[in-house]
Formats: sequence, structure tokens, C-alpha cells
Amino acid sequence: MTSITNSEQEDNDELFEHFRFMASKGQEPLRVDKFLMNFIENATRNKIQQAAKDGHVWVNETVVKSNYKVKAGDEVKVLFEHPPHEHLLVPEDIPLEIVYEDDSLLVVDKPSGMVVHPGHGNYSGTLINALIFHFENLPTNSNERPGLVHRIDKDTSGLLVIAKTEAAMTHLAKQFFDKTSEREYIALVWGNVEDDEGTVVGNIGRNPKNRLQMHVFPEGEDGKEAVTHYKVLERLGYVTLVSCKLETGRTHQIRVHMKYIGHTLFNDERYGGDKILKGTTFTKYRQFVENAFKVLPRQALHAKTLGFVHPVTGEKMKFDSEVPVDMEACIDKWRNYTSSSS
Repeated sequence: MTSITNSEQEDNDELFEHFRFMASKGQEPLRVDKFLMNFIENATRNKIQQAAKDGHVWVNETVVKSNYKVKAGDEVKVLFEHPPHEHLLVPEDIPLEIVYEDDSLLVVDKPSGMVVHPGHGNYSGTLINALIFHFENLPTNSNERPGLVHRIDKDTSGLLVIAKTEAAMTHLAKQFFDKTSEREYIALVWGNVEDDEGTVVGNIGRNPKNRLQMHVFPEGEDGKEAVTHYKVLERLGYVTLVSCKLETGRTHQIRVHMKYIGHTLFNDERYGGDKILKGTTFTKYRQFVENAFKVLPRQALHAKTLGFVHPVTGEKMKFDSEVPVDMEACIDKWRNYTSSSS
């Protein structure tokens, strides 16, 4: 039996753990749920059967039920919505940048590179590990994640609100569900965005050709409703600085919507923004872009503004986070390049 495992964590909506196995030539026919139990550490049969029920088990690229008999030479894939190592939630003394705190909630400014919640390959160093060290008895959300009301990607920096009580969790989660919370992001995107402002509407779901990416389904038959309002802040030649306000909060929403309208985020590796998508063929320009990538080794996205109604006082609260040093340095490089080229 030979096996290959792949894993990837989605940081903003769901956790996924992806495994792929090749059945050896000597493999006797065996139910796929039993087959997978033999090779995935800590995975229960119930978890595998649930994955099959959800359409997340494939044999030779075809979705199968849990009673499918695996045969010699079959390629078996499974996608778990939560990792089978969920019990490995360990408090860690990780500093948090807290911009506001009271008895009901706190607002933190997450640095880029910090995963929000543990998953395969990221069992330590996450925001959740830090939260459960610094705060006791945090309420859990529907996915059993302490304190989390909403999420942002690992390499996105910026503001998150954390609930400290069950009542705050319920109240804040409803605001996000009802689209009454305020969330503004700053993004640097490839290309000169034609309109000064606009709205992108298009359902977002997992890309059927690449499960690690999200995809826009414009006809609305697949995926979940997603609406992004954008406004141009500064035009910098081959890139544009934009403000994006979310009506909905889908996985990779801004990253996917901006790519959909032809303006992939700068240095967004997952969606191709780590290539030169606009500009000249001059060697000097290529070197400039490579240097800009080094200054900002992540997608150019920052959760700058967060607004909501306090769950106890009813007060409207609004917080603002400065654009971090790495992103500001990249923007400044483009400003200098544009001014020297004009």
C-alpha cells in the first residue's frame, strides 16, 4: 500500500483536511470507510461516513458512498470539514494586540501570518491558542471554536471581535448574519481599476477544479450569496489601492471577487497574484516587482475598520487599524515607482 497525504487549511470559513491514497496492487476489495480508517490517524468511522454523506469521498475522481469497495489501483480522496485532531487545543502564552476590552468582548488586531484557529499543520501559534491562554471560559461558536464570531485569513492582517460571554456571542453573530456589522478592508490589486467605485455580486463556493480555491458562480445556482462594495483610494499605475466593504463574509470573498473583475490582489499566491499580471516586460520593472513581493510576502489585504453594536449597552462601536508596516512599505514603493515613471 502506498499513500500520499495533502493538507490545506482555509482560514476564513471552514477547515479542510485533504488526504489522497493509492491502493496497492495487492489490495483486496474493502469498504472505503474501513480502508480510510486504516491510514488516517485519529479519524473515526463516523467522521469518514459523514464525509462520504457530504460528497467528500472520491474514488478515481468520482464521488462514492461509504460502502464502495476499494480495489487494487484505485485512487481514494477524502476531504474533512474539521480535522480529526480537534482535541489538540492547547493554551499558549502568545501576546495579543488588544485594542478594546470589556466584560462582554474584546477587539484584537491580528498580525499577518497568524492562523485564526487550529487545523492540520497549524496546531499551535494560532489566535485561538492565545485566547484560551489569556481568557477562561470563552463561549464557543457553532463550530466549537472559543470566542470566534468571525474570521480572517492567515495572511490577512487586521481587526477581529471576540465574544467573552454566551450572550455576546449570540448578539454579535446575529449582527454578522444580518449584515449589520461594518467591515472595511484595504487592498492593493493588480491593474488600473476602471470605475472609481462599484459593487461585485456573485455567489462564492469551492472551486470544483481546485478545492483549495474559492470560485464565483455568477448564475447563482451554486455557492453562497456574496456582495462586495469597492472604492478606489489611489491609482498607482499598474496597481490600484482600493477600499472594500463587505455585505457578506464568505471564504476569500475579497480575493475571489476582485480576481473575478480582473483585479487579483497583489502577491496573492493562491489566486495567481504572485505573478506580474500588469506592466511592462522590462527587466528593471520585473526586478522592481520582485522587490515589492519581498517587502510584502503575502496578499495585500488588511481588515482596517470594524463596526458593530455593543451587545449589552447598545452603543455603536467602531474601530480602526493602521495599515501595517509591510503593506505600507509596498504601497510606498509603488508610489515612488509611479512618480519616477511619470
